[in-house]
Amino acid sequence: MREQVTQARRWVIKIGSALLTADGRGLDRNAMAIWVRQMVALREAGIDLVLVSSGAVAAGMSRLGWTQRPERVSELQAAAAVGQMSLIKAWESSFADHNERTAQILLTHDDLSDRKRYLNARSTLTTLLELGVIPVINENDTVATDEIRFGDNDTLAALVANLVEADLLVILTDQDAMYDSDPRTNPAAQVIVQARADDPALDAAAGGSAGALGRGGMQTKLRAARLAARSGAHSMIVGGSIERVIERLKEGEPLGTLLTSDQCRDAARKQWLAGHLQTRGTLTLDAGAVKALRDGHKSLLPVGVLAVSGQFRRGEMLVCVDERGLEVARGLTNYNAMETARIMRRPSDQIAEILGYVGDAELIHRDNLVMS
Repeated sequence: MREQVTQARRWVIKIGSALLTADGRGLDRNAMAIWVRQMVALREAGIDLVLVSSGAVAAGMSRLGWTQRPERVSELQAAAAVGQMSLIKAWESSFADHNERTAQILLTHDDLSDRKRYLNARSTLTTLLELGVIPVINENDTVATDEIRFGDNDTLAALVANLVEADLLVILTDQDAMYDSDPRTNPAAQVIVQARADDPALDAAAGGSAGALGRGGMQTKLRAARLAARSGAHSMIVGGSIERVIERLKEGEPLGTLLTSDQCRDAARKQWLAGHLQTRGTLTLDAGAVKALRDGHKSLLPVGVLAVSGQFRRGEMLVCVDERGLEVARGLTNYNAMETARIMRRPSDQIAEILGYVGDAELIHRDNLVMS
């Protein structure tokens, strides 16, 4: 399976705060230069590259003389605003030393929640890659609020992998790999060399918290790998301080932990739905509707809906659950919450009579629906 890494033609590389700032001592420009040389080698080998960079808050804390990560959102935003200047300048300068062009892209969760903005972001990134430009992406911490934050750049990186249809997500971290237990408390912990991303046994292995600077931990890295796997991307969790780590991964050396996907890459719309996090409502389906979705790959019709919750508009994301409350699918609705409540349990040929018009026979068309 390491051949999957060597054959990947589009990489998303995420580098965490602790690595970038030498555990809070300011941007580690020497380390950045080392990673850049290796990333440039990927580009020279014809590989498309997107870089997801943490470090704005940590860099800002260093410049402001703060030793502890603040809890107030406004202080985090202030630190990000200060640090982002240094962060993007450092990346731009380092890549420019190799005549590589870069572009800064700051995203919030809403940018990937809104279909129109998602498509705009996707188009921009695709164009940049076609132009041979390396996008440097970070969460827009200066405007994000608790409701729209990704929560960690591991999740952001996975969503970007979905966005650009990447073959491989590489998460560079301050641990050499994922272990079967916490190596900080268990000296006998063993490296997980390879596993399927959806293996439930990995949940127990992903214990432990993030460092003082980061928001993620091994749990978020596992979650990110699973998000990436849903669109067909494999993930590497590997130590960023390992000598020539990126080059050695490209050569197929068994470093870190490879978490594999067993799915082919979906169409772009399906990828977006699979990686989507913010939902606006829930539909409870009867057994017949669940069977039609799972086994028949059918669209969801109003007649199969037993209950509706949430306030949502046409085109927004809904979660579909069975009568036990287990998620079955998610997709984009053709009707708003009030209309859905009126037409649920009714056959589609009655929609016009109930609403006075008929927009679509389906509540969620199969092209806008992805199974969970």
